[in-house]
Amino acid sequence: MLSPRAQKIKPSPTLAIDSRAKAMKASGIDVINFGVGEPDFDTPDNIKEAACRAIRDGFTKYTAVGGIDPLKDAIIGKFQKDNNLAYKREEIVVSCGAKHSLYNIAQALYGPGDEVIIPSPYWVSYPDQVLLNDAKPVFVKTVESDSFMVRPEALEACITKNTKALILNSPSNPTGMLYDKKTLEKIAELAVKHNFYVISDEIYEKLVYDGVTHVSIASLGEEVRAKTIVVNGLSKSHAMTGWRLGYAAGPSDVIKAMTNIQSQSTSNPNSMTQKAAVEALNGPQEFIITMRDEFDRRRKFVVTELNTIPGMSCIMPNGAFYAFPNTAKIYGARFGDKTISSSTDLALYLLEEAKVALVHGEAFGDDNYVRISYATSMDDIRKGLERIRQALQNLEIRK
Repeated sequence: MLSPRAQKIKPSPTLAIDSRAKAMKASGIDVINFGVGEPDFDTPDNIKEAACRAIRDGFTKYTAVGGIDPLKDAIIGKFQKDNNLAYKREEIVVSCGAKHSLYNIAQALYGPGDEVIIPSPYWVSYPDQVLLNDAKPVFVKTVESDSFMVRPEALEACITKNTKALILNSPSNPTGMLYDKKTLEKIAELAVKHNFYVISDEIYEKLVYDGVTHVSIASLGEEVRAKTIVVNGLSKSHAMTGWRLGYAAGPSDVIKAMTNIQSQSTSNPNSMTQKAAVEALNGPQEFIITMRDEFDRRRKFVVTELNTIPGMSCIMPNGAFYAFPNTAKIYGARFGDKTISSSTDLALYLLEEAKVALVHGEAFGDDNYVRISYATSMDDIRKGLERIRQALQNLEIRK
């Protein structure tokens, strides 16, 4: 029999959708995949060459568990330059992806009786990582009219003596929205006042639009910095999803615990990837601007088109590469003998009838929405949105 821990969790819905879409494509079905959160750009050549050079030089052995010093130094430089944050090597740990960093944090901090506050909509892995470590996820709802930012008063109402941490994701997956400095300052005050950790997932930091500025909550003062673990990586910023490298920065005791845990699970991240990561952080950064500008072009097109599709409405995200349209007006519509009563029903209908894969909002904690990734070509975006439009025209949408 499986352990109670294993029985608590379910597979990642985003990966499940992507897997099903790829299986359909492999069988010859023309599927447009809006489900996967992965840049469609290739990793820059200078980064690839750094990895190849590492192989040629024989840099293929174990490294220090928490990452090589040149990479830690590159990460320290990145935090200083981009976030005005000063860290030491002992406050940095490098892991096998940002998801791995988040899981190591959960292992290091959470335990039975602990409560971890998660604003919803949320990235699908946050609740399960809490459950896997015998703690309780506590959800606080955010709304579209607040740009999906948690209201400080709503956050404070969830805080108890058992509150161990808040997981904050900015820019957000799935909403694409970015927290402003004023709201972060209020959240920082609560973290200091009530003595809980802030797990700040900043993996989409480089992908922001409309002149907005990403602010790391850790940069808002020494008191909140001491309670914050910042998580980041190269998957989204440098199109390095398959390379599997993420990192965290925070209090040295937490980082030491994370490193010890990692030593008993994966040991060090891939040695060649670490060399590539040094080049990614220290080398030319023009690639990020090129990629961001293209995502910006797609973002505007996607949201504009979504708002012309009957039954859908969508606010303009200012970060990441997701649109999060409201689809509640579609629920209750019928197709043949089937009724679309939820985001899951809608996602299945669009996959089966329109051959478009997207992720149901229920997976992110809000059934009134679906997530569309525009990390795919403009040709596929145009084709996919037209398929959605035509499929919804076959439904009787209530006004």
